[in-house]
Amino acid sequence: MRKIIIASHDRMAEGVKDTLNYITKGIGNVHALSAYLTNTPVKEEVKGLLEDVGEEDEVVVFTDLLGGSVNQAFAAYLSRPHFHIIAGINLPVIIAVLVQPEDEYLTADQILFAVNEARQQLVYVNDFVANMPKDDEDDE
Repeated sequence: MRKIIIASHDRMAEGVKDTLNYITKGIGNVHALSAYLTNTPVKEEVKGLLEDVGEEDEVVVFTDLLGGSVNQAFAAYLSRPHFHIIAGINLPVIIAVLVQPEDEYLTADQILFAVNEARQQLVYVNDFVANMPKDDEDDE
């Protein structure tokens, strides 16, 4: 089983999960952790999310901030087999991981490819449009 966790400070994770479900029609075993909405320490919330994960299961966690407390709470589990954390939530990277076949574990190369592809989606559109090739037909 592959478990996907989207984790953030406040409600960002819930919004990303809702949008992801809209785009993907709810595929995958996806969970959201919106930290600091209750008095429950984030480490306890993380522990609760991971209670049903066995040694043979795979977990992919997407967090909002690399140096943030949510990311740090999950980093304590990096020694587990098949446990991956990707900091810097965006939909393209989550979708790229979500659509991978679940009959084999993800490799570091697959995850790095997804991260690099997602980086290509981070674009300053003003500059992108300004540098688009001009259509020759417009000049006639």
